[in-house]
Amino acid sequence: MKIYTRTGDDGSTGLIGGTRVPKSDDRVSAYGAVDELNALLGLCLAECADAQLKALLAAMQPELFVLGSHLAAQDERATLQLPRLDADAPSRMEAQIDQWEGELLPLSHFIMPGGSRLAAWLHLARTVCRRAEREVVALRASRPKDAPRFAAPVKYLNRLSDWLFTAARVANARAKVSETPWIPQKPQ
Repeated sequence: MKIYTRTGDDGSTGLIGGTRVPKSDDRVSAYGAVDELNALLGLCLAECADAQLKALLAAMQPELFVLGSHLAAQDERATLQLPRLDADAPSRMEAQIDQWEGELLPLSHFIMPGGSRLAAWLHLARTVCRRAEREVVALRASRPKDAPRFAAPVKYLNRLSDWLFTAARVANARAKVSETPWIPQKPQ
């Protein structure tokens, strides 16, 4: 497979199914944000020494490739040749969040993103995930006839951002790094 094709030199790219669109197309923005998130998970993996977190993060990368490929499909018909999105993934993430909450102190305030290096990267991944979610929500809104096929990616990304937030808290707890609460100043 050749890395360069020169077909995008005019500012266009090909969707799955063959349609060419400008690289500024909302579909390209959506799957580009998911690709950016996936690259950031790779950085989190490189930073991660915790075997459980590492295995869970590694399992999410192929799921994000599948999700991104569905966003890159020109229409529902083009998705038929793609691997299926795992409808159970959001429930699995919820179960993991619930399990992790058993080893964490309950939240009483918002917390500042950061702490250990891994937690800081996971918080950054969470914010990129939220941006990807917003891109897909905008895509769904701009294409009402295609809206149903974007429901599963929105749900997945919404849950993944919660999962990443909790994973960052777990990374700090396991590294014995305290979280910094955000306590707003009272107006004077």
